[in-house]
Amino acid sequence: MINPTRTTVGPERQLLEYMLDHNRVELIDTVRGLSEEEARQRLVPSMTTSIGLVKHAAFAERNWFQRVLAGLPDSECDGAMVGEASFEVSDDETVADVIAEFERAGDRARTIAAGIDLDATREHPLFGTVSLRWIYLLMIQEFARHAGHSDILREQTLKRGPESRTHSDAAG
Repeated sequence: MINPTRTTVGPERQLLEYMLDHNRVELIDTVRGLSEEEARQRLVPSMTTSIGLVKHAAFAERNWFQRVLAGLPDSECDGAMVGEASFEVSDDETVADVIAEFERAGDRARTIAAGIDLDATREHPLFGTVSLRWIYLLMIQEFARHAGHSDILREQTLKRGPESRTHSDAAG
């Protein structure tokens, strides 16, 4: 796992990469220490769960860095490439498994982006022409937003405590 050293000044690329890595760690930290049951709790009307947010972030990494930036076909990407199912975590996946999946996606993203100029562009079917700089900014925003969502879910989960959970909570 990467643990970025705080970087507040420096070249643009260094700052973007630091902030992206920082937000990756922040998102992971929202699920560390939660039980499998706690990480899967649905506390909002949508399918959103803490573990699901990390699963979705791994999908986003693969989509933007492997599919868009590297131009890889789905068959050469490291995991599921179906957007609608990106929040779904199977019963046999653990919190540790999903964190590891996200970390692998981040490692591969760093490797792919390392040799590409910030101004290099790629075509995206919905957004049109995008640069690596734009992808970095999008991922920073995405992971920061999801870390905030997951922070709230974690707070609500821990506030409720095991004694206040009902059978319907566990059923999801």
